[in-house]
Amino acid sequence: MSTSHDLDERFRSALAAWTAGTPPNGDPHATVRPDSGLTGAMARELFDAQVTSRHLDLAARRLRADGAGYYTIGSAGHEGNAGVAAALRPTDPALLHYRSGAFYAARAAQLAEGKVDAIRDVLRGIVASAAEPIAGGRHKVFGSTDLNIIPTTSTIASHLPRAVGLAFAVERSRQGLDARRGRHAAEDGGPALVPPAWPRDAVVLCSFGDASVNHASAVAAFNTAGWSDFTGLRLPLLFVCEDNGLGISVRSPAGWVGETLRARPGLRYFHADGCDLADTYAVSRSAVSWVRRHRRPAVLHLRTVRLMGHAGADAELAYRTTAEIEHDLALDPLLRTARLLVDAGQASPMELLSRYDEIGWRVQQAAAGVRDEPKLASAAEVVAPLAPRRPLRVAKTIAAAGERAAGAALAERHRIFGGKLPEQTGPQTLAQAVNATLADLMISHPQAMVFGEDVARKGGVYGVTKGLRDRFGPARVFDTLLDETSILGLGLGAGLGGLLPIPEIQYLAYLHNAEDQLRGEAASMRFFSQGAYRNPMVVRIAGLAYQKGFGGHFHNDHSVAVLRDIPGLVVAVPSRADDAAAMLRTCVAAAEVDGTVSVFLEPIALYHTRDLHTDGDGGWLSPYAAPDRWADTHVPVGRARSHSYGAGDRLTVLTFGNGVRMSLRVAARLAEEGHGCRVVDLRWLAPLPLADIVREAGATGRVLVVDETRRSGGVGEGVLAALVDAGYVGLARRVAAVDTFLPLGPAADHVLVGEDAIERAARALLAA
Repeated sequence: MSTSHDLDERFRSALAAWTAGTPPNGDPHATVRPDSGLTGAMARELFDAQVTSRHLDLAARRLRADGAGYYTIGSAGHEGNAGVAAALRPTDPALLHYRSGAFYAARAAQLAEGKVDAIRDVLRGIVASAAEPIAGGRHKVFGSTDLNIIPTTSTIASHLPRAVGLAFAVERSRQGLDARRGRHAAEDGGPALVPPAWPRDAVVLCSFGDASVNHASAVAAFNTAGWSDFTGLRLPLLFVCEDNGLGISVRSPAGWVGETLRARPGLRYFHADGCDLADTYAVSRSAVSWVRRHRRPAVLHLRTVRLMGHAGADAELAYRTTAEIEHDLALDPLLRTARLLVDAGQASPMELLSRYDEIGWRVQQAAAGVRDEPKLASAAEVVAPLAPRRPLRVAKTIAAAGERAAGAALAERHRIFGGKLPEQTGPQTLAQAVNATLADLMISHPQAMVFGEDVARKGGVYGVTKGLRDRFGPARVFDTLLDETSILGLGLGAGLGGLLPIPEIQYLAYLHNAEDQLRGEAASMRFFSQGAYRNPMVVRIAGLAYQKGFGGHFHNDHSVAVLRDIPGLVVAVPSRADDAAAMLRTCVAAAEVDGTVSVFLEPIALYHTRDLHTDGDGGWLSPYAAPDRWADTHVPVGRARSHSYGAGDRLTVLTFGNGVRMSLRVAARLAEEGHGCRVVDLRWLAPLPLADIVREAGATGRVLVVDETRRSGGVGEGVLAALVDAGYVGLARRVAAVDTFLPLGPAADHVLVGEDAIERAARALLAA
């Protein structure tokens, strides 16, 4: 295999053996090759970026050998992406592949000297320095607000759906759509949907490796970009596939990547030799120009090589022959750029070697300076940017929205609601409350958008979004293709681009197709950027069990374990109409204030429920709060709600969702026998309302956890663990669903929690 020493020596030996050729007196403004558009001056600058990237790779290997470095995935062989950077503007947002060292260095050089120190930035990431400017030592990523580079994780292709969403947001901003009716703002002088974060003609760049082409996330992104193009939706997006032919040790079949990309409908295909700087720049410039002019997606296929293996510990000879490695070494982009400059009379071999050593010395000096910088020193430092909570600001934001809705926006509310405000229509069901709240949020937040499968014309499978498209227009309420990864990716990019996305996942079971977009992308953005970038989003999901007449596993899924362990993610589960309205306002305000990502899980079986104890009692309906009461009815993240029956001193029931209504019915029966119960609606599954749980448990000394999710991995496990951690020493029992998928029809009653099971467990505790 090629080592860092081998690569360095090969470059030196090659340049030392070259004759000078044409004296280095070429015009720096002349192109180094006809029709390339790449001048000598530009080629020299890009050579510097390529050399910088190479020396950073070499330094990473040395630092790792010394025990001071923690990341050795390098860019050697991919340095041609400096030519891609040169074809773009530094104001074009970029989501980069992890072999983008030369791109990063080239873009940094486009700014005023000293504004971004690419060498020090990258080295600080390698040594996990807390002073690293984007991730603060949490991970080695390419990212910078000054350079408009959005940090991405190393998860294969997971950033591609976000790139589609960001291109959507950039174009939506450029079009300046009026937030109220989806009209162009210029038509009536109305406010733009969102202030542009990037120039009006910006292009979004998204790079990835050839192995990623096969990943479901990439396929989803390509498909959505092409589908959008067929619908007439403009997406100024350039995908860049850096194809070195290997996914660690797995080879791409000959011709597979090119044919795969070329065959994508709706994507314009460009191809270049990524080891040839002049060709890369020329084709990149054409591709960028086409996307910028037409505002349509394209893919640039760069043929590259991979030098020094996948990472420092990769023993290439286990899966590659010496001849294959030698073949790639002969295509070294640095050597080919040096040859290009020498043949064009722009530099002599010795001049280039001198420049190579000069940059190498700078990298060595910088490495020595950062290797002992402080690392993150506590858990508090590690989690600091993860999910900030500013509850007072959230509460003030809701209060201010209420004041506007009752004052300056009152006429707009009358127009949107057809003259009959929701607070004047009488008690509502949960579905009606969510619908009215979404409308009010769309009025108060002109950057908000509602989208998903069947949410627009149909108004949602359960009618929850009915009428919103007619009220706010197709620019703000629209249907998507049927792909949950793309729906969430659209939301992630839209949030990053300054919009406030409220996507809908049609059923909880469908979320599992796309869960990594929440875990690996949404929740990690603040973590990997120290809050410099954020993607506020409220994901509405219809879920949980007990709906009648339309059941089975896929429409009654009640598994939330996959959500509860995602760091920083808020999970809300309202059970009543009044809580649904207040909690949805909280989630949107938290998104606006803190960039919070929330999942708003709506119990399907309670959408249209009206009664509590007896038919016709209307006990499950709630009046819609008028705007002047939004502040008083505010529900902070992580606060529960307690309902008492009788004295409420004998038993505490901790539950959520459908469990609340069932538990209240049981509590009423027990209270008639003199057993005072309190039923605590957790409302928030992440973070759990720990203080409320402990206080309410201690009030009776008997706790029954009613968990409608599965016994293994269910919410009840976390609730009981929280009580143990808090030192609770009273009695406790749990009822939960059986560990199984849900069957169709009445068979589901055998495996779900029911009122009989709740009552039996409650009586057992009361008798103890």
